[in-house]
Amino acid sequence: MRRKIAAGNWKMNGTSAALTELEALRALLPPDAPEVVICPPAPLLFRATETAGPIAIGAQDCHMQDAGAFTGDISAAMVADTGASYVIVGHSERRSAHEESNANVRDKAEAAWAAGLTAILCIGEALEDREADNTLDIIGGQLSGSLPDGVSATNTVIAYEPIWAIGTGKVPTLDQIIEVHDFIRARLITRFGQDIGDAIPLLYGGSVKPENAATIFRADNVDGALVGGASLKAADFAPIITALAKS
Repeated sequence: MRRKIAAGNWKMNGTSAALTELEALRALLPPDAPEVVICPPAPLLFRATETAGPIAIGAQDCHMQDAGAFTGDISAAMVADTGASYVIVGHSERRSAHEESNANVRDKAEAAWAAGLTAILCIGEALEDREADNTLDIIGGQLSGSLPDGVSATNTVIAYEPIWAIGTGKVPTLDQIIEVHDFIRARLITRFGQDIGDAIPLLYGGSVKPENAATIFRADNVDGALVGGASLKAADFAPIITALAKS
C-alpha cells in the first residue's frame, strides 16, 4: 500500500511567530493521521524541526551543488543539517520566476537524494496548455526530463500541480485530476517497473481546501496533497489531513 502524505508549502510566509501553528497542528492530528510534512521558509527550518514532533519538515528548494559561490542559495546538505527530511524541487513558481529547466530540477532531485532527503518533485501545465489539450504532453515531458534514474518510493514523491489552479481558487474536475494522475502512474510503471512505479506517492496540489479535499482524495492514484495557502493555519490544514486519513 502506498503511503499517504499531506504536505504543506508555506512559500514566503511566516516568521518565528508562525511556528505556533505547528504546535496547534500537532494537537489537531487525528489518531490515524497520514504522514504530514510542512515546508516553511528556510530561516525557520532549524526551529521548525525542534517544534514539529511527529510532523516532518521540508525545505522549499535546494541548490544542485554541494557547496560553492552561490550567494543566497542553500544546498541539500544544509537542508538535511537542519533536521529536515524533505525538499520541494521543480515548483512551478521556481520554474517560472527562476527559469529552472527540467535538467535543473533533475539535478536538484539527485542532490536531494545524495543528502538523504526525499524530493517532492512538482510538475504541472499552464492554462494555455490545458486549453490547447496539451496537458498530457507537457506532463509527460516534465516527468521524463525532471525525474532522474534511481528513483524509489522512499526518495521521491511526485506532486501534480496545474499552474492555473495554484492560489486561484480554480480546481480541475475530478475526472481531469484522475486522468493526469492515472497517466503519471502509467508512465512511472513503464519506466521503472510495476513495483517501483506503483509505489511512488502521487500528490495533487492547486487550491486544495477542506471543502474539496475529500472529493479529490477519492481518486485511486491521488495519495495526498501538496497544499499552499490552506496549510498556513492549523485550523484549515487539519481537516484536509483528516479527509486524507479517511480516504
